[in-house]
Amino acid sequence: MVDRAPTPKPRREPETLDEAAARTGRPVTTLRHTYSRHPAWPAPLPEKRGRHTLYDPAAIDAFLRDHVDRAVPQLDPTRLYTARQLEAAGVGITAGTIRADRTRGRWPAPDNTDGGTNRWTGATATKALANRRGYRKATGEQQ
Repeated sequence: MVDRAPTPKPRREPETLDEAAARTGRPVTTLRHTYSRHPAWPAPLPEKRGRHTLYDPAAIDAFLRDHVDRAVPQLDPTRLYTARQLEAAGVGITAGTIRADRTRGRWPAPDNTDGGTNRWTGATATKALANRRGYRKATGEQQ
């Protein structure tokens, strides 16, 4: 048997922001006016398609994965969590944000309020976190 060198992955064709938006299911205005202004947004390729700037699809995917998409934490679906316990579990937001979102109607009502403490099941918290946007500032970036 002959050892063969692994075949390289076929490189995807460069794409415009409109094509990237359609492929990823995101609004083109969000890519153009929000994400592309982030310091970690991939640089455009030197070639163009007409007047449209082209980007490497793999670089766009890496940016979205690293800076936009929020990883949903693994919580026990039946356990009750307080806001502080959710923060400690590494859900990506603070207990203060959960309380603020609760007063603004962006966080679900607690599943249990025994003893005057708001608690949510892991399933409820996971569902609420999955619906949050995930755009984050680059590490070390100042406000």
